Amino acid sequence: MRVPLGALAGAAALTGALSFVLLAAAIGTDFWYIIDTEQLELSSLGARDPEGAANLSQPEPLSSHSGLWRTCRVQSPCTPLMNPFWQENVTVSESSRQLLTMHGTFVILLPLSLILMVFGGMTGFLSFLVRACLLLLLTGVLFLFGATVTLAGISVYIAYSAAAFQEALCLLEEKALLDQVDIRFGWSLALGWISFIAELLTGVAFLAAARELRLRRRQDQAI
Repeated sequence: MRVPLGALAGAAALTGALSFVLLAAAIGTDFWYIIDTEQLELSSLGARDPEGAANLSQPEPLSSHSGLWRTCRVQSPCTPLMNPFWQENVTVSESSRQLLTMHGTFVILLPLSLILMVFGGMTGFLSFLVRACLLLLLTGVLFLFGATVTLAGISVYIAYSAAAFQEALCLLEEKALLDQVDIRFGWSLALGWISFIAELLTGVAFLAAARELRLRRRQDQAI
């Protein structure tokens, strides 16, 4: 089954734009990692003496949500994460240094994928405009490479989150408290996954367009 070249161009433009917008939104938002301590706070309030509870001030919620660059508390301003590129100027443990290295890796990879999509969009527009088969092929490879970069960035972030959780677990004295804390990945990470899929489909669309254009030219030469 052959797909019209115009349909492939429309599909590539749609998925490419969607991938760029979603990844930009994911990078710019702070809901990659969510820590919800509401259950822990309710249980601690219930354990207090009812008579003395009225004299106690309401504790500040400990729930937070984090992005690639900063972490935010419910009633506090967001605070930036430690700059991973200044680790040579600070004294940290080896495990913390590994975390900083992983942090520096994904904050480079994910914006790099955005840059690759910008170049891919320009070459893709030019390739459809001049009907250049080789340029379509190179654009498809560029988007597939960008999707690989996005996947690598997301994977490093997940590994970084798991390593940071284990680091916090080693420092926590009362590990039973974690049973009352809801820790999960947020919708910003979901946007990154959808962007990866859309970027992958964009690369496939450009490769399919290059194949379709090559078949058309062979048919024209045969005639």
